[in-house]
Amino acid sequence: MTLKRRNFLKKAGGFAAGLALAPYACATEKEAEVTASNAFGIQLYTLREDFPKDPRGVLAQLASFGYKQIESYEGPQGMFWGMTNKEFKAYMDELGMEIVASHCDIDKDFERKAAEAGEIGMKYLICPWRSMQTLDEYKSATEDFNRKGEICRANGLRFAYHNHAYSFTQLDGVYPQDIFMKDSDTNLVDFEMDIYWVVTANEDPIEWMKKYPNRFKLSHVKDREKNATTHDASCTLGTGSIDYPAILKAARQYGMEHLIVEQEKYDGTTPLQSAKDNADYLSKLVKV
Repeated sequence: MTLKRRNFLKKAGGFAAGLALAPYACATEKEAEVTASNAFGIQLYTLREDFPKDPRGVLAQLASFGYKQIESYEGPQGMFWGMTNKEFKAYMDELGMEIVASHCDIDKDFERKAAEAGEIGMKYLICPWRSMQTLDEYKSATEDFNRKGEICRANGLRFAYHNHAYSFTQLDGVYPQDIFMKDSDTNLVDFEMDIYWVVTANEDPIEWMKKYPNRFKLSHVKDREKNATTHDASCTLGTGSIDYPAILKAARQYGMEHLIVEQEKYDGTTPLQSAKDNADYLSKLVKV
């Protein structure tokens, strides 16, 4: 995650991080083929430099790459980027795409956002970030997630939390993610596993999916540079160290429904080219 996005999200919810860095061995694409019930999507933050300048044009390019699902984020123009919720959905329909979710500031106008999202059939509103220093703060945050889940349910969608490495890093001998999983209401709250950050915390994504089946309904799919020693090391899928053939096969087995591409760092390429390359990679694994 870039410093620029951290500053934005810190205002929305804050940040506390503890990172344990480790590589994750990679298998070949032929070792595992994923059977998907839905096509893969992309988090629009991946195109953060281009998208705000021309939302409609970038969305059309993403459709041409093969993306069928969109996960938005809340920027200066809101979740729908200068369009109303219905205008955004109409354009998605025109492109043969679907906006399934959006990251947003859950502490500001959440009821309005839930109503707008529910009105156009979105499936999720997602908390992208939360500042927590103690286990009691994690417990308090979980109570708030349950309240937000009630609001979402009243509007026909669900609430989810997107992790970073800090919730998969032990605090006082406890994984904060365990607090989220155990104390959240399964009828109200789901989770978006950012696989990159689980690996960055030196944890095994498959083992966490096994531990909490059918709780991680969405995922962020981004690769990690080989032999990386810093947190800011995302790279194009298939060029890094994360074993996505095995992980995505297990993800479907344990209830994952949405595979969402995200990339935050680009070396020797452009965000749009990376988006295309990521789509090409996933199209080999995800068979619809």
